[in-house]
Amino acid sequence: MEELAQMVMEYALKLGAEYADIRIEQSKDEGFLLENGNVELIGSGSVVGAGVRVLAKGTWGFYATTLLDKKSLFDTVERAYKMAVASSQRVKEPTKLAPIKVIQDKDVVRVKKKLEDFPMEERIQLAKDCDSVMRKVSDKIHRTSVSISGDTTRKLFCSSEGTLIQHELMKCYLSVRAVAHEAGVTEDQDKLEGGTGGFEATQKVDPLKLSEDLAIKVCELVKAPTSPSEEMPVIMNQDYVALLTHEIIGHPSEADRVLGREAAWAGVAWWKGMLGQKIGSDLLNASDDSRIEGALGYYKYDDEGVPAKEKVLIKNGVLVGHMHSRETAAVFGTEPNGGMRATGCQFAPLIRMSNTFIKPGDWTFEEMIEDVDRGIYAVGEKVPSIDNRRYNWQISCKWAYLIEKGELTKLLRDVTIAGTAPTFFKSIDAVGKDFIMRPLPNCGKGDPMQAIHVGNGGPYIRGRAHVIGTRGA
Repeated sequence: MEELAQMVMEYALKLGAEYADIRIEQSKDEGFLLENGNVELIGSGSVVGAGVRVLAKGTWGFYATTLLDKKSLFDTVERAYKMAVASSQRVKEPTKLAPIKVIQDKDVVRVKKKLEDFPMEERIQLAKDCDSVMRKVSDKIHRTSVSISGDTTRKLFCSSEGTLIQHELMKCYLSVRAVAHEAGVTEDQDKLEGGTGGFEATQKVDPLKLSEDLAIKVCELVKAPTSPSEEMPVIMNQDYVALLTHEIIGHPSEADRVLGREAAWAGVAWWKGMLGQKIGSDLLNASDDSRIEGALGYYKYDDEGVPAKEKVLIKNGVLVGHMHSRETAAVFGTEPNGGMRATGCQFAPLIRMSNTFIKPGDWTFEEMIEDVDRGIYAVGEKVPSIDNRRYNWQISCKWAYLIEKGELTKLLRDVTIAGTAPTFFKSIDAVGKDFIMRPLPNCGKGDPMQAIHVGNGGPYIRGRAHVIGTRGA
């Protein structure tokens, strides 16, 4: 396929393309769902194909195929070229690409235990054991689900500039969910573990202990009061910080959103034109880095053949950078930083976050609590509600604790934290030492929408925000 890919690129240049690239991919996914102790679904699927981008007369053309013979691939590049030429009549400013080095490399993720080496009957038995542990906690548990899944991707990237890169990676996930009901109150809690690698990626915590803890907590929550409604200090745990980082830092850092060229599903960016300006406290530092091994957003090269690097987004509260494609890097007059990815070969790549995180500080969790006279400790992420600019936000948490005189007191349910991005960022007065990266397998962007794997994380952070509840605690 390497020789064929290079022939396709040569043909694109003969047609008149200024630049072209091809992604030839083979992907396979498999998994199952266990609900209430019964196997409800076992499934697998595979995709083989190629996606071709052509830059001609200053604009892009893209076409994809599932046929990998020479004739089909030549037809594909012709179609992409004709699309670019047809579109060029409507383009006011021609597309330019920031230069990159020509690279030839192979990136294969190390796997300790492939999913196919873990027999399906053993996976199902593990899921049943998790289910059994949850049901033994209490008769209030009236619904459970456990799923184990994974996917493998092999990809060849070739460009008309001479870059040739092979990728091979595997990702695995374990998801556990428990629902409890009592006296008209229903609580639903879930947890996902996993990342890049083999089945070992799901074993960062003991699955049985995870299942038991989830069931215990959901049974406690059906009896818990709801939260107060007032502005107060809020300490967020790493899971909550992961979603906050994803929604309020990750998406608005994508340069196509900053430029207003992409707004589907996640809007634009409130900090457009604010590079170099103070948007948070001195304690706020955030980056995106796909090179974190084991994280769900891992990759060494993006889908333009650009080497991955740390993308520093916020430094000491100052907005200093964005995630770029070669095209947006040329607009901003900066270097490409490896931000382009597609869900699969059937899609054109978009600027996407990889592993986006708030960097750790030097506070302990105990020190954060001791400083608070009255506040909220928010645990876990549930449902985000974000405006189109990522400016106003409110995100519910899985549960919370009331903080009184430096101690955790009441367990609370139905807790939502709300704020505006700059106000909350500037209120951050403590950042913890304990950093965790969490997996998010379904980040959506684009039209048609592409769901992609990312990692998000951070430490405990403390700031000030509005807490929304239905009655006082």
